[in-house]
Amino acid sequence: SANHIKLPNTATEAEVLKCIASLNGDPAVHGFIVQLPLDTDKPINTEKITNAVAPEKDVDGLSSINAGKLSRGDLGDCFIPCTPKGCMELIRQTGKEVGKADILVVAAGKAEMVKGEWIKPGAIVIDCGINHVPGAWVMYKDDIEISQSCIPKPIDQVAREVGLLPDEVELYGQTKAKVHLSALKRLKNQPDGKYIVVTGITPTPLGEGKSTTTVGLVQALGAHLHQNVFACVRQPSQGPTFGIKGGAAGGGYCQITPMEEFNLHLTGDIHAITAANNLVAAAVDARIFHELTQTDQALYNRLVPSVSGVRKFSDIQIRRLQKLGINKTDPTALTKEEVNLFVRLDIDPGTITWQRVLDTNDRFLRKITIGQSPTEKGFSRMAQFDITVSSEIMAVLALSDGLDDMKKRLGRMVVASSKRGEPVTTDDLGVTGALAVLMRDAVKPNLMQTLEGTPVFVHAGPFANIAHGNSSVLADKIALKLVGKEGFVVTEAGFGADIGMEKFFNIKCRYSGLRPHVVVLVATVRALKMHGGGPAVTAGVPLPKEYMEENLQLLERGCSNLNKQIQNARMFGVPVVVAVNAFKTDTKAELALVVQLAKEAGAFDAVECTHWAEGGKGAVALAQAVQRASQAPSNFRFLYNVELPVIDKIRLIAQQIYGASDIELLPEAQEKVTLYTKQGFGNLPICMAKTHLSLSHDPEQKGAPTGFILPIRDIRASVGAGFLYPLVGTMSTMPGLPTRPCFYDIDLDPVSGEVNGLF
Repeated sequence: SANHIKLPNTATEAEVLKCIASLNGDPAVHGFIVQLPLDTDKPINTEKITNAVAPEKDVDGLSSINAGKLSRGDLGDCFIPCTPKGCMELIRQTGKEVGKADILVVAAGKAEMVKGEWIKPGAIVIDCGINHVPGAWVMYKDDIEISQSCIPKPIDQVAREVGLLPDEVELYGQTKAKVHLSALKRLKNQPDGKYIVVTGITPTPLGEGKSTTTVGLVQALGAHLHQNVFACVRQPSQGPTFGIKGGAAGGGYCQITPMEEFNLHLTGDIHAITAANNLVAAAVDARIFHELTQTDQALYNRLVPSVSGVRKFSDIQIRRLQKLGINKTDPTALTKEEVNLFVRLDIDPGTITWQRVLDTNDRFLRKITIGQSPTEKGFSRMAQFDITVSSEIMAVLALSDGLDDMKKRLGRMVVASSKRGEPVTTDDLGVTGALAVLMRDAVKPNLMQTLEGTPVFVHAGPFANIAHGNSSVLADKIALKLVGKEGFVVTEAGFGADIGMEKFFNIKCRYSGLRPHVVVLVATVRALKMHGGGPAVTAGVPLPKEYMEENLQLLERGCSNLNKQIQNARMFGVPVVVAVNAFKTDTKAELALVVQLAKEAGAFDAVECTHWAEGGKGAVALAQAVQRASQAPSNFRFLYNVELPVIDKIRLIAQQIYGASDIELLPEAQEKVTLYTKQGFGNLPICMAKTHLSLSHDPEQKGAPTGFILPIRDIRASVGAGFLYPLVGTMSTMPGLPTRPCFYDIDLDPVSGEVNGLF
């Protein structure tokens, strides 16, 4: 017989768990199903509910224990859920041996999507009744793998499960949503969870897997250890997606889904930044043009026009008057001298630092001439385009803690200096309010999920060379409230620990007030071998044997980089857990050596990880190490006091983090130190702009070089974001397309609507 137990939609998580416990303990009940999705008005963790069902009574096979047994084929003492059991019966009816069959299971009605390379002749295609998101189907080859990781939950269900209210969520289709900042205000008295930052050794072409590790760690903590978790990751530029790589959604069984939406337009944040940035650029050139072609009075009449016989200053114009020390609100009361000060920004074109941006790799925009039309009357100048993520507006978005703070930061952005040597801001241009309007939706974090259904915020992605390269403060703050005191938020820092992590601590943590509990430092045997002097690699060419065969001496030399990055993290007083991402070519001896050397260098723990191939269960040991480390004593501290002189702050970073013996300021950099100190920007934190491929300024110097002189060729200011960025060597802020860009492989299936070749 079967009974239907119906709880009211007002039932709390505790009440549902109590009912499940009663059924678990009732010997008359042989098995039961918890119907999903839960129809409830209360915030309930679905994974906690499904895992509360006793494994021997779990008819649906949704508990982590039974899901694991099913994936291993260990079917002796558990129910086989109806869909996979039906699939198995269908396979048996074909007469083929299950363990040797090529099998493809697709969502209901999606069989027409199966074609070409996805299926071998004679393979079995099962068009099952699982309610996949369109296009989310899975291929099973040579073995049967029963897994629901490929079936994304509706994003509104994810929102409910993490404790967001319906009016705090703005849906963008079925797979992503914006989260309103009102959630942070509602949860302000909620204690924060544990704050984890994922970084890596100095990057190499062989990869370390920071994004994959971030996702794998969150899947392990959430889906396998049943903790409240959140991942907070950066939104990637879509320019490189078509140029040289497949994006930053993770990889293997540790991905953010749907990957193509993550890597492309998402909810339009990067487009909003592009529009806002280019509005500022247009305002700069238009203001120079109009000041050069009009008298003071003509400018004044146009800037403060008479409307129906009434002249009135706008709010932003009143702010400019106050900045100039003119305490008047009547436009007719200004003297000629005051009118001159008000209308003349007097921008020196040679000092303009604001560039136009585009989210496309285009090397021919690195240096351009603008103003060549006859309508510009000969007022042309040299300019350039940068990639959108390098815009200061992206850094502003990432460091803001609310709408009001974002608006203030937008208004403080310096675009040039006047001919008198004074900074000219976006507020002086009168464009601050318009920028805030363009950015009003972009300031809301984007909610997505991993393949195992754990929640993810994707928000902001500043260029990690010239900015701080971290996801947003707002996403981290909201996530920390949602997970609660015992939960975990895993946030990601760009590039190696000497860049992304150092900036995370000295800039992001300084402005956010948040204090990290653990650093996860990612490394691979292959990348460490390259740091040990291994040969260069070429795209499309098989890896040299040094990376395919055991070589402990080469590996040990390369661990010098790992050791230095461990020291860098510990310098800030935070425990370090090293994640050693394993490849099939790594030997046990090599993996064991990295773990040993990491611990000897001062890591709290070092763990071999297989999450790329196994999903969250391959990062359980890492997650457990992070849990332990989060309970260890932590004495977080900044590397420097912002009150120190600019040169002293730069020298501290160069010597302590990079291993330099000293710095050398070239004349242009020395002039900027003098200028910014005079303009009142000397107390800003430092955001070093250098190559990410070496601890030094020379990308060819691998390992842990020492004793070098770090050259500072220039210094620039991101005053709105709130940092100075010294330029070390040269670097491009506009990538170019390679000979064979990725777009050769990217296509859209016009029948199914599926994107192919993006990753």
